[in-house]
Amino acid sequence: MNYPGKASSQAPGPSWLLGRRRQRPEMGQLCRAGGSPRKLQHLFLFLLFIGPLHCFASYSRATELFYSLNEGLPAGVLIGSLAQDLRLQGVVAEGLLVHRGEPALSFSLASQELGGQYVSLDNRSGELYTSALKIDREALCLENGASSSASPPVPSSEPCLLLLDVLVLPQEHFRLVKVKITIRDVNDNAPHFPVPNMRLWVPENAPVDTRLALEHPAIDPDLGTNAVQTYRLQNDYGVFTLDVEENESGERTPYLIVMGALDRETREEYVTLIIAEDGGTPPLLGSATLTIGISDINDNCPQFSNSQLNITVYGNFSTGTHVATIHAVDMDLGSNAQITYSYSQKVLQPSRDLFHLDESTGAIKLSSKIDGDTPRLHRLTILANGPGCIPAVITVLVSIIKVMLRPPEVVPRFIANEVEGVVYLKELDPINTPIAFFTIKDPDEKYKVDCFLDGNGPFRLSPYKPYNNEYLLETTRPLDYEVQQLYEISVVARNSEGFHVNKIIKVQVLDDNDNSPVFPQQLIELSIEENNAPNAFLTKLHATDADSGERGKVSYYLGPDAPSYFSLDKTTGVLTVSTQLDREEKEKYRYTVKAIDSGLPPRESIATVTITVLDKNDNSPRFINKDFSFFVPENFPGFGEIGVISVTDADAGRNGWVALSVVNGSDIFVIDTGKGVLRAKVSLDREQQSSYVLWVEAVDGGDPAMSSTAKITVLLLDINDNPPLVLFPQSNMSYLLVLPSTLPGSPITEVYAVDKDTGMNAVIAYSIIGRRGPRPESFKIDPKTGNITLEESLMQNDYGLYRLLVKVSDHGYPEPLHSTVMVNLFVNETVSNESYIESLLRKEPDINIEEKEPQISIEPTHKKMESASCVPTLVALSIISLGSITLVTGMSIYICLWKGKKHHRADENLEVQIPLNGRIDLHMLEKKPMEISNI
Repeated sequence: MNYPGKASSQAPGPSWLLGRRRQRPEMGQLCRAGGSPRKLQHLFLFLLFIGPLHCFASYSRATELFYSLNEGLPAGVLIGSLAQDLRLQGVVAEGLLVHRGEPALSFSLASQELGGQYVSLDNRSGELYTSALKIDREALCLENGASSSASPPVPSSEPCLLLLDVLVLPQEHFRLVKVKITIRDVNDNAPHFPVPNMRLWVPENAPVDTRLALEHPAIDPDLGTNAVQTYRLQNDYGVFTLDVEENESGERTPYLIVMGALDRETREEYVTLIIAEDGGTPPLLGSATLTIGISDINDNCPQFSNSQLNITVYGNFSTGTHVATIHAVDMDLGSNAQITYSYSQKVLQPSRDLFHLDESTGAIKLSSKIDGDTPRLHRLTILANGPGCIPAVITVLVSIIKVMLRPPEVVPRFIANEVEGVVYLKELDPINTPIAFFTIKDPDEKYKVDCFLDGNGPFRLSPYKPYNNEYLLETTRPLDYEVQQLYEISVVARNSEGFHVNKIIKVQVLDDNDNSPVFPQQLIELSIEENNAPNAFLTKLHATDADSGERGKVSYYLGPDAPSYFSLDKTTGVLTVSTQLDREEKEKYRYTVKAIDSGLPPRESIATVTITVLDKNDNSPRFINKDFSFFVPENFPGFGEIGVISVTDADAGRNGWVALSVVNGSDIFVIDTGKGVLRAKVSLDREQQSSYVLWVEAVDGGDPAMSSTAKITVLLLDINDNPPLVLFPQSNMSYLLVLPSTLPGSPITEVYAVDKDTGMNAVIAYSIIGRRGPRPESFKIDPKTGNITLEESLMQNDYGLYRLLVKVSDHGYPEPLHSTVMVNLFVNETVSNESYIESLLRKEPDINIEEKEPQISIEPTHKKMESASCVPTLVALSIISLGSITLVTGMSIYICLWKGKKHHRADENLEVQIPLNGRIDLHMLEKKPMEISNI
């Protein structure tokens, strides 16, 4: 055995067992063995010696056996020998039980619960082996192995035991042995982390030796050294290491230790593998991805790339012109990198008024018009401010150059509708719709002037031929009010010297009814429970129309396919149902709804509404019939199908799921809920009970549940399963004295039998199938009644014992059953020697069996009426009447003659009627009328 188990027990010594096995033989056995008196004396002394040991051994029972076993062993590994460890191997090896004629020693598991599926027990030798189902210690003995996956299993500190109860038989060696098998752990589980990816944040200013616990340590269901022992990093980048701390309960938690300086601005995160290793041989590994993020601290301040910026501004710049943008950089993140810009206190107020500084973006714009009094040079000292930082400083030198030339002139002439500088266009206007003409003039008439558009939009400004300095502004594609309602464009005129002028044009797009209402979904799926209240709310429809004003106002209408009991408010879009809905009547509704706007002409859209009526438990289960009748032959096998009980429930889902149960008689009958099949747990016997009336309840799965009941009648059909039972004579050894003076035709005795079956199975026929005696044909039996009568007068040579073998047979189908009884008749004047007669009865009779079956004509229970004339009927009635009168007359004469002889033969008749043994049970002689059924 590769994995031997250690066993311990409280078994008695071999000598006690030997005394227990060697029981005293019976005296009859000793005599039959032919032992001499001297041998008997030796055996008697031996039994006197071992007798006390035998009594003491019966109370010395092994109660517990202990074994140990590695998990995961294959099938057929010997765990231990119960016979050997209980010191019963002598009984098994010597075969003492078999030698004494007693049953052999056997071992069996008391139950086949959890432990029994992992072992196999040899019933004869008591050897215990592993079964084909391998033992997994972690599956058996983890403390919370059956909990949810959110709570990983924890190895138990208690030993893992497999408990078995073994019965040792026969009774003389009976034991109930408690077998405890300790399952030893092997390293069959690798460490694994609960999550495949872990993330840990470390501040960039964390000092060296900072310790951070990992929230998800590795799990290993194994025990001891086979569990997780160490952790390590695949790449520590020279700045990290791992340490492991063990708490009081033995759990090991890895800690990340910072070994070097960190700088988020240099590296934001480190990605590596954390590896867990157990202490097995060889060790097993598990890993997970560890991402170490470096969190930012405010360790950087804003900085400018240059300390000074030079800018030139022309005197003809218009107000709002962008002059310059300054930009500082902070290497931190988030709020630590937030920068605001401001002027230094050294900046003079005229410069502050002329140039506006945006504190968020650092943009500098011209905020007022440049005139002749404006200084030519401005020194702008600007500060970049960060949280908790000394401001960074940059100096912006702005030089202003005054321009003496006059700018070009732009003269607009509007074609489209224009009001106070705003041009109005319809969104349905075609492409190339003209907006305005622009005439460009140069006051000095010595410079070339270019004209162009500045701004976004579907517009184009092009020279208008054949005129010079004339430009046409027109659209390039259709306008869409729903995309953009207002455009602002600038017509710019620039001369060759760089001087320019802007003319701002605003274009307002006017809305048209060019959009239909739109439902969020084309298919609106709704549900409502059946038996709803009247005017129940279903939903509120909502369609959007991108048009404005009345053109975007939406009204709602039901489609022509909507049932009349649905209502839709045209203004609010609230959909209701005015009546109760019944799912069993109709489960699905589908119709259309319309959304129509108020434009001219109006536009509409259509959506489909589907309503599912949800089921409520408002229908009880309904049986196909209120009364079920099933005809079953008796001795029908247990759990055979008696019949199918059909039941329906108009509800759906769990509300329509029906469970059947037998209200009464549940100890005999069961119902298969899924198929409605009625079955009997045991075979039924008509002779014990011929019919059963059951009440079956059907309960649906609703809450609250609804139920109904049905009556089931199970009628058992008789089969010929009972042979006739002979009640008289009571024994084959009883006999009857028959006087030689008995007249022929006189009744001697009778054979009386009953049959527990019914119908033809209970019709009994009597026949003599074997005879023995001086003149055995002198007696005959009535096949119907079983009466035995004397056929011929008895002579001097007819004295002696007559033995009649009577066969009692039924008329069962497909094969009749029968019994036999021996009727003994002793013909003599008197009984002089009863012992002699009894010795004759004890001898086996030499009787030849007659193979002749009894014939009984069975009267039909119903006669067919023939449609003939009345004459044959009258003739038949007359014959019957005459026969009846003759029969009555004959019986009267016979009775009178019989009464006349009664006093002369009283003593003789008494001897004939009563058997010599005189022990007749009068209750057994009582005859009861037998009912013959056609079933």
